[in-house]
Amino acid sequence: MWTYYPDLLATPVPRYTSYPTAAEFAGIDNALYRDALRTAHGEISLYVHIPFCEEICFYCGCNTSRANRRQRLESYLAALHAEIASVARELPADIRVGRVAFGGGSPNAISPDDFRMLYAALEQHFSLNDPVLSIELDPRTMTEEWAQTVGALGITRASLGVQTFADHCQQAIGRVQSEDCIVQSVDWLRDAGVASLNFDLMYGLPGQSLHDLEDSLQRTRVLGADRIALFGYAHVPHIVPRQRVIDDSDLPGQRQRFAMAEMGYAYLATHGYAPVGFDHFARPGKDPLAKAAFEGTLRRNFQGFTDDQSDILIGLGASAISNFPQLLAQNEKNSGRYRMLASQNHLTASRGVVRSADDRYRGAVIEQLLCRGRAQLGACLMREVSERLKPFIERGLASVDRQWLAILPEGLPYARSIAALFDAYRAPSMRQFSSAV
Repeated sequence: MWTYYPDLLATPVPRYTSYPTAAEFAGIDNALYRDALRTAHGEISLYVHIPFCEEICFYCGCNTSRANRRQRLESYLAALHAEIASVARELPADIRVGRVAFGGGSPNAISPDDFRMLYAALEQHFSLNDPVLSIELDPRTMTEEWAQTVGALGITRASLGVQTFADHCQQAIGRVQSEDCIVQSVDWLRDAGVASLNFDLMYGLPGQSLHDLEDSLQRTRVLGADRIALFGYAHVPHIVPRQRVIDDSDLPGQRQRFAMAEMGYAYLATHGYAPVGFDHFARPGKDPLAKAAFEGTLRRNFQGFTDDQSDILIGLGASAISNFPQLLAQNEKNSGRYRMLASQNHLTASRGVVRSADDRYRGAVIEQLLCRGRAQLGACLMREVSERLKPFIERGLASVDRQWLAILPEGLPYARSIAALFDAYRAPSMRQFSSAV
């Protein structure tokens, strides 16, 4: 189905959940974030970051730590409550919230009571407009009480961090969870009214074979996942020190990773799932993500592919990123400094980038290429990338018709590499990014 061209995948590229990417973030004046909040308009979305897990997986690059000290949890949640109040005070009175996403870490690393109080704080300080609620959950710490809390609050979308069903792969990445544990979580969440259930799966894991991946895909399908995110494991121990525990020599090579991505795509596309972008899949006619892809309204934000149409996403919690048309702003990443700032009723955004008109234009082109597979280019941008586009066009991976650039079906695994051609910040070597496949 796909042809492997190692030269076109040799350079690591961003995932482009934003443009500019977080790699371009630098210190910003906190007043820029305040001004962006004060001038926000329309319906907005919220993301709430809970940076704790019961156990830390070796592969994980998220800003998270172990939830094994009650005092640290209480201190963080108090700061988060304070930040919620501080941010809400800056927003115009007519702002409505249409979506709230809870991520981490694992939100279910805190107690159901703490979570209910957190949601009550959001209700108190923001005008929630019958919002779409979603949550990331760790099956290892899922309980029936937690599922009942999900149901009581009206959370209809949930994502389970499964990664793989293969026991030897689980051992290698420090995420051991039985199939019974995952099945129980699914049953509880379905009973609680979760209509859209996502499984996060990975390929390129240490010791993983094509058979291991196919087996995980089959088990996921049988369990009735409505969405599947199939990510390639990014091994960057120079950035994520905990990954040093993973044996580099046991990782699949680039060609093997390519074969895994190809097999995963083919399996899901022929077993009831519609491809969404380059690494998501959803049941057509049932899941809103598949509907957005079909109707051409698919978007991309810090959670990946989404059907969220809001141009404003406000991140709450340590390291959370807020997205405004003119600004990307990230909260203080260090938990101690975050708690200190938030508890003193200060806004905590400390890094980010002001988005120029050129940034917004290039960002729109990159988003359209990744979400719709085509984008209209201005004459100047076309001239800028024409030489670098040639290898993709000559090999039947992309085509140009007047000012329209399209990624062809054969070119899907190269989508991020093609999108990266329009990245004005991109350097010849980008060690901080992951393999394109």
